[in-house]
Amino acid sequence: MSNQTEPAVNVGNAATNAAELAVKCSGVAKGYGVDDSKIMALRGVDLEVNKGELFMLVGPSGCGKTTLISVIAGILDQDAGSCRVYEHDLLHMAGHEKVRYRARNIGFVFQAYNLLPALTAAENAAMPLIINGVKRKEAVKRASEILAEVGIGDRTNALPAQLSGGQQQRVAIARALVHNPRLIVCDEPTSALDHETGARVMELLKRVALDHQRTLVIVTHDARIFSFADRIARMDDGRIEQVVNSPAQLEH
Repeated sequence: MSNQTEPAVNVGNAATNAAELAVKCSGVAKGYGVDDSKIMALRGVDLEVNKGELFMLVGPSGCGKTTLISVIAGILDQDAGSCRVYEHDLLHMAGHEKVRYRARNIGFVFQAYNLLPALTAAENAAMPLIINGVKRKEAVKRASEILAEVGIGDRTNALPAQLSGGQQQRVAIARALVHNPRLIVCDEPTSALDHETGARVMELLKRVALDHQRTLVIVTHDARIFSFADRIARMDDGRIEQVVNSPAQLEH
């Protein structure tokens, strides 16, 4: 590989002070199954994400993107390697400590939305606040404000079954933002949105990331939103192949 392309394949700045990092993964491996049937989703991933950064993970389906963000968010435990989030090692936390840490510090936008069918949009979006001990009335009020910011302030009392896929996705995004977490992890946040709405959501997420203490890691196939990223990592076959500062630098 020529010297011109070397900066694009570095997976982190070795000189970066640990205090400036939101996420640091070293040699992270994760497999599914056992023995001969085990399939490796992650094969020794090294990754650094800076505080205040909007960082995107792109690559073909099945390359390990969702598994990686699930490890970063503490939803899955890796088989090997380490992953530190704001200098905390979630793997070695006790179960109740990990749950408490996630509830206070991490917001997750699931691709399948994971809304509770018996709760309204505002109640769904308010759940992280309620879990953190905020009174229900105050939590729902704050959630309603966030729903307005993502463009569905008129649907706060609707149940998930009464919402379109795009509206449900915006409720899921509001839920990830409502408790003001330091790390927000999103799995295809614009997949069910039209271009205009997707751009509006990304502008909101970008504003959130402007706070130097808050960080976003976004998995996406949507090339229309690549320009919102500060950096983009291309994954393939369980590994990070390339990290770039601009979509134009991505190798195809």
